[in-house]
Amino acid sequence: MIREILAKAVAGERLNPDEGLELLKCSDLATLGAAANAVAERLHPERYRTYNIDRNINYTNICTAVCDFCAFYRSPKHEEGYVLPRDVLLKKIEETVSLGGNQILLQGGLHPKFKLDWYEEMLGDIKTAFPQLNIHGFSPPEIHHFTKVNHCSLEEVLSRLQDAGLGSLPGGGAEILVDRVRSEITRGKVMTDDWLNVMRVWHKLGGRSSATMMFGHVETLEERIEHLDRLRDLQDETSGFTAYICWTFQPDNTQMNQILPAGSFDYLRMLAVSRLYLDNFHNLQSSWVTQGLKIGQISLVFGANDMGSLMIEENVVAEAGTVHYLTLDQIRDAISDLGFEPRQRNVHYELVELENELKAIRANQEWVEQRKSQQKDELVQLA
Repeated sequence: MIREILAKAVAGERLNPDEGLELLKCSDLATLGAAANAVAERLHPERYRTYNIDRNINYTNICTAVCDFCAFYRSPKHEEGYVLPRDVLLKKIEETVSLGGNQILLQGGLHPKFKLDWYEEMLGDIKTAFPQLNIHGFSPPEIHHFTKVNHCSLEEVLSRLQDAGLGSLPGGGAEILVDRVRSEITRGKVMTDDWLNVMRVWHKLGGRSSATMMFGHVETLEERIEHLDRLRDLQDETSGFTAYICWTFQPDNTQMNQILPAGSFDYLRMLAVSRLYLDNFHNLQSSWVTQGLKIGQISLVFGANDMGSLMIEENVVAEAGTVHYLTLDQIRDAISDLGFEPRQRNVHYELVELENELKAIRANQEWVEQRKSQQKDELVQLA
């Protein structure tokens, strides 16, 4: 049965939920990976694989939602709550651009007081200083929250943010798109239909976005497939998703730290099944941030065609105790060691001009050497 299902997917035929579930129960990881890789090769016959250079900037950690899986957020009155000063925000972006970055991922908590004009002003300041930069910002939970705080429709909120400079939406806050799961692990946060509707309206406005899944907590295998099915249905309707990224729940320092973390076997199986099931998604990203270099690299032969971002800064996963950092050379080597040409892309998966790519490589190498020198000086001072 498994081989029949895999043959169907490799041939480009759509799998149904029962077939997807059978694949998730399959323990033959090598066979799943080979089939997922065959689909990726069919969709991406080119001999390069891509990566991006950006930075995750969390403009605030203050959040009114209570998510048991999140180690990053702070309640509105918590002494560790912050809002980034505008000059600090712009300095972070300046450094990103100097290293060849062409976008930032801008996300925060659900702040209880900020009105829409505050966000419009922030976007305007960024675009004034860096007009070439794509702002990949504000996940569906944030957008849904903006409608409540400002008593505005989704169309108005998204149109105003788009006019102010918002370029694309990240797929954060999806976790598992099943209300039973969402009700169990979070309070005060957008539910499934509203998450999807934020994306639907954004796509209808001409915007593009990514889709995500965080798995390995309280969901069942059936609910993972339901999540994929909801994403696939919306992609059929709008064609607005550029990519899909899945990663495993990181339990350390959270209210769900009793859950054993999912391992690399489960991650690679989920990635492979996602590639086989999401027949209308062109791009799948590796999650080396949660899995590390080697599994991140193996992802490129388990259905992923993109190594994801250099990610100059990442705070949310790091707060949960998972800290994997790669240099640009390590990302490029991981791709080339598999026989592919590494190429930098933008948010639309268009290749960056080679001249600019080479500049970014040199800038990152210099940056790494500077950091090594600084760390050496600090160790000498401590000694």
